[in-house]
Amino acid sequence: MSTDAKAPLATNERSALATRGASTEVEKQRAIAETIASIQVARQFPRDEKVCLDRIINACTRPILAEKALYSYSRGGSEITGPSIRMAEAIAQAWENFAFGVREIEQRHGESTVQAYAWDMERNTRSDKTFQAPHVRDKKGGVKVHLEDARDIYELVANLGARRLRACILQLIPGDVIEQAVKQVELTLRSRVTVTDDLLQSIIDNFAEFGVTKEMIEKRIQRHFDKETVTPALVVDLGKKFNALKDGMAQVGDFFEVAAPAEGEGTRAEQIKAKLRERQQQPQTSPAEDAKPAEDAKPAVPPASAPALSPDDEIKECRKLRGEIGKLWEHVAAPARAEIVKREFAKATLVELSLPELQNLIALMPELIEAAPE
Repeated sequence: MSTDAKAPLATNERSALATRGASTEVEKQRAIAETIASIQVARQFPRDEKVCLDRIINACTRPILAEKALYSYSRGGSEITGPSIRMAEAIAQAWENFAFGVREIEQRHGESTVQAYAWDMERNTRSDKTFQAPHVRDKKGGVKVHLEDARDIYELVANLGARRLRACILQLIPGDVIEQAVKQVELTLRSRVTVTDDLLQSIIDNFAEFGVTKEMIEKRIQRHFDKETVTPALVVDLGKKFNALKDGMAQVGDFFEVAAPAEGEGTRAEQIKAKLRERQQQPQTSPAEDAKPAEDAKPAVPPASAPALSPDDEIKECRKLRGEIGKLWEHVAAPARAEIVKREFAKATLVELSLPELQNLIALMPELIEAAPE
């Protein structure tokens, strides 16, 4: 009886596996055929490099593109200027028989495997870079936020892939083409920049996104930041630095002098430790006062007698706890992080922890932060 019942199941499984194998083989052959066809068409209609170069130069005369086309960073005491991702994309679009992009290969365990690629179909040369993109966003103060929303994850992957995509494109485009494009962009910027109060204010507003103040800019350029003293060349140079910060090619400290924390302020971790110490030094309340719960008091860990949560509520609670832990995790000493993960959970990421494990971890956070070295 049992043998007869299992036989159809085994047959169905073998049929499903055979179908999947056939589908995979068909998809493989289709991809190969598309690749061969692309190479053949590209060689049948080769690019006219002079026409392509003219298109690139014309694109570099557009003010909006020129404003975002260059970045600069410091290396070995000298300023290095290069094309941004926006300019690399514009060049690739004008360079015929050229494919490029960023694609997500898979998504698991709170991170994505991503590939940035560029392919010169005419020469059949390819450049690609594969990397891991954790679903974590850095915020001010060293806080890390774990992302759950699909749109946030998509934007994160696109931003992280942009720098790799730029490197892939520039690796295949001839160097002299890049140099001519950079020179044209600099000419466009210098010829079209008119220093006005509105322009200077927009520069201040843009840098404010990265915590750069007007005083920091003035200290960098060694002059007052007004239309009487700021030249078009300085505006162009500041634009390159802003693009470098925006594309993640540099940090604020690479260009501007970052003020040290004022006395008494300390780092975020030190502030948390100070609050914990103050809480421990507060006088103990009487038993009568302890028996009276505060209206706004909320236990860090729900009592064991708490009613079971629905699946949706449990997911929401897990997200909330992961967010709270993420804000504090960077202030825990690295050895303590490794030990708590190994000893309590034996797992690598917060995404993999269950609700009880997250509740235990959030309850331990104050102790772990207090144990962190000064």
